Amino acid sequence: MKLVLDRDDLAAAAMTAVGHSEVALERLDVRPAYKASHGFVNNASADVCELAAVTLLQATCFGKPVILLPVTTLGRFQHQTLVTCRGLSVDDIEGRTVGIRSWSQTTGVWVRGFLAEQYGVDLRKVKWVVYEGGHIDGYTDPPWVQRASSPASLQADFLNGRLDYGIMGNELPVDDRIRPAIANAANAATEWAQRNGFAPINHVLGVNVAAARDHSAEICLMYDAMRRVTEAQSAELSIDMHPVGFDALRGPINQVAAYAVEQGILPEYVEFDDLVARSCAALGVLPSRLGG
Repeated sequence: MKLVLDRDDLAAAAMTAVGHSEVALERLDVRPAYKASHGFVNNASADVCELAAVTLLQATCFGKPVILLPVTTLGRFQHQTLVTCRGLSVDDIEGRTVGIRSWSQTTGVWVRGFLAEQYGVDLRKVKWVVYEGGHIDGYTDPPWVQRASSPASLQADFLNGRLDYGIMGNELPVDDRIRPAIANAANAATEWAQRNGFAPINHVLGVNVAAARDHSAEICLMYDAMRRVTEAQSAELSIDMHPVGFDALRGPINQVAAYAVEQGILPEYVEFDDLVARSCAALGVLPSRLGG
């Protein structure tokens, strides 16, 4: 089997778990992991792959042979990722330009959901500029989203003043002018998570359906090993940033799916129970085997 995973600790746990079986597990050298998403979803270039939560939902809607293995590989607060270096605040955003790497990027889906839900922003009144397409063959961005002229760079356009705001997580450049557009972003994010009972999640694990059927036992062992790692890290946290298991992922996946439908990224709402059923059917297990 071929594995794509950014986190070394989770990859090591998975490799060790499968090490005594007859199935060879190879970790592909693809970093950051999202660069493997297109090949994994559309061409089965890996068997188990770290995947953005929204990409997994899109893959389900578009009939791709991908199932959810309920392990969060990346979770973080998101309010701070809406940034500006022009002295603007979230209250100024309507009518302004906001750049983001991809419209279907999970970070952007969360942030736009917060803007509409918490700050009353009409998303159609914002000038959205994207720099890449999505990972799913057959998906197109909604018509109110503008593609940046090529060649162009989100970071360069942002720093040079061609964008009023940017939504950037790991892509955020280093510059003393940059400030979060949402005041007290950390407090706002913590309050949102406490009110909803979960934190936003970015990346989970996807499994190719054929691999799930052929190597169910090994994939379940990988799940167990990665669960032990993440649960040990989350034991003393008031908000679990890396939930594992179907029950733990239900809240954040349902919420980001609702936001994605509202933003024209999913053609229809994906029921979490359908994700559970697809995973269990392919792996030949009951939901309780994977924390459900």
